[in-house]
Formats: sequence, C-alpha cells, structure tokens
Amino acid sequence: MAKPATIKIRLNSTADTGFFYVTKKNPRTMTEKMVKRKYDPVAKKHVEFKEGKIK
Repeated sequence: MAKPATIKIRLNSTADTGFFYVTKKNPRTMTEKMVKRKYDPVAKKHVEFKEGKIK
C-alpha cells in the first residue's frame, strides 16, 4: 500500500501563547517550512504561525 502524499504538521504561534493549529501539507511540493499569518485567540490578534512537528 502506498504512503499518503500529505503529512500532518503543527503551526505554532510566534506570540508565545502556546496556541497552535494542526494542518496538512505535501512535503514533495512544499519543501520549506510553512509560515502563515493567522488569528491567535489568546493574543487576540493576527500573528505569524511557524511549522513544527506533532509530538
């Protein structure tokens, strides 16, 4: 059976609130680490979220 093309990643808030999103990405097409600007409800503003591993 083939491996799935997408992997689960964790987007950690750069505001150091401990908040994170879980999303998927295709590592074959996106080789660099994902960075998204999303809403952090703990900080109550939009901040950058950087990719980290799911433990």
